[in-house]
Amino acid sequence: MRKIVFALMAMSLMTVNFVNAQDKEEKTNEFKRWQVRLRALGVAPDESAKIGIIGGDVAISNTIVPELDFTYFFTENFAAELILGTTKHNVKAINTAAGDVNLGSVWLLPPTLTAQYHFYTSDKKVFKPYIGAGVNYTLFYNVKSGDVAGVDYDNALGYAAQVGFDLMLDDKFFINVDAKRLFLSTDVTVDASNLAPGLSIPAEVDINPWLLGIGVGMKF
Repeated sequence: MRKIVFALMAMSLMTVNFVNAQDKEEKTNEFKRWQVRLRALGVAPDESAKIGIIGGDVAISNTIVPELDFTYFFTENFAAELILGTTKHNVKAINTAAGDVNLGSVWLLPPTLTAQYHFYTSDKKVFKPYIGAGVNYTLFYNVKSGDVAGVDYDNALGYAAQVGFDLMLDDKFFINVDAKRLFLSTDVTVDASNLAPGLSIPAEVDINPWLLGIGVGMKF
């Protein structure tokens, strides 16, 4: 009987220790998996072009827009970020055989998905730099043609590189600074039939914008 009592006591102690260890492990693994950021985003194209028939280059305006992104953490270090925003740019063909030609404006919608690795510089996890890489697919819409009859942009798949950091204000809110480079090219067809009958000008345009953002975020 005494052996049975001792065995039961030992099993009880083992169970309590196992539960306490499990609770401690669960608390250690607890972290907020989602975060959302709202940023002011400066978009600066690093543009160049090969323009058929009339030669020359391209000039694309810079712009500042709001941007929203969502991040999901698979672990405390590895995450995926979806970046949403849309930008309007003025476009010109410059230094062509016909001089500078106003090609109007175009809106870009480039949803971008990146995989990220987050670093923690201290146990308090106040300053958290990260790097990322991914893909984007850019949609061109609401095209205004300027001095020509029409401009057609092909939607395009591109790649993205990213670096940034989060600075925690408390356990929920933080400040974010972020820089991305999109490697993006598109085929463009300019309908210049209003300038010369049947004139159609093809171009290969590298946009390759820098996206520089600063904003605030929340973990949940």
